[in-house]
Amino acid sequence: MASYLITGASRGFGLALARQLASLPASDVSKVFATARGDTPALEELAKKSPGRVVVVKLDVTNEASIKQAAAEVETNLEGKGLDVLINNAGVCQYASDGVKSMDNLAESFTINVLGVHWVIRTFLPLLQKGTQKKVANISTTLGSITLSRSAHYLPAPAYKISKAAMNSLTVQYGIDCEKESFTFMALCPGWMKTDLGGGEMADLTAEEGAKASLDMIFKPGQELNGQFPKILVQGWEKAEGNNQYDGSNSAW
Repeated sequence: MASYLITGASRGFGLALARQLASLPASDVSKVFATARGDTPALEELAKKSPGRVVVVKLDVTNEASIKQAAAEVETNLEGKGLDVLINNAGVCQYASDGVKSMDNLAESFTINVLGVHWVIRTFLPLLQKGTQKKVANISTTLGSITLSRSAHYLPAPAYKISKAAMNSLTVQYGIDCEKESFTFMALCPGWMKTDLGGGEMADLTAEEGAKASLDMIFKPGQELNGQFPKILVQGWEKAEGNNQYDGSNSAW
């Protein structure tokens, strides 16, 4: 039985992750801590359908006091047990219509996509150290790949790309620091999904498809993915035309 915590679980991909986990047997998933900044009817409804297993927790990744308060609530709920898996999903994608020179949102993007991830990890690390699986999945994107930056230039979101590249580096640093404690830190790419942050109906995958494939990667045993930048595996998308192939391989940094 494993316990999970998901940030940014109020809608889209994060909500799909919470629903997928809640649908699994209690023998596999004991608790799902689904966090959000404010009230969220969809999460509350899920919690009602899964009493005791899905716990809604208020958490703002830009506020360290909020993160500490959430960690205390989770610790109490775990009743002496550790947290097994942390999924850092909360993020923001901001645009600059005239390219990088017009970018005025880098500080906010860094606060949410990098500092927020760091603050959540270090606050929950003592609980993760008590857990049995010791896994942290930081939700990333191939748009944060420096190697692939020219092919991704069509999307005018430089702050998103830059901050995700920094988050990827943060992931590697945590992976190296904690590997002797049997941790796995991955920068996981869940694909281009039909969400508000993603591409709407133009995107490749539904949030449910992305969530299932992402959990398949997170469920992998061992530390093979520690410090890695894996893409999800979706049948039929391994050799798709265009920029997006979901073949389970590591993306280029």
